[in-house]
Amino acid sequence: MENVKQITVEVAYALPDEQRIISVVVDEGVELLTAVKQSGILEEFPSIDIDNSKVGIFGKLKKADTVLREGDRVEIYRKLIADPKRVRKERAAQGKQTRKGGGAAKVKDSSASKKV
Repeated sequence: MENVKQITVEVAYALPDEQRIISVVVDEGVELLTAVKQSGILEEFPSIDIDNSKVGIFGKLKKADTVLREGDRVEIYRKLIADPKRVRKERAAQGKQTRKGGGAAKVKDSSASKKV
């Protein structure tokens, strides 16, 4: 029987109020999706739709068939509730409005006496 080398990877998932990082020992050459399934995280978080979720390694998007290496941290990403670009644009627009309409303009009184 052939000995298959094993590696240790982590599988991470986070909700706003809870996060979980599971260390799992898998066969060398394992694909990302297989490691996620072997970790048991899908049973802990049944709301994860792994077929439609984006996944990555150390913050970089990867495909489900990416072969893992020793020490990789697989991350399962949730869908964003708000689009960060749209939120920034809205904040910027609000900031511009308040600067333009931020109260009465100050006018210098040229008749005021100057101290000498």
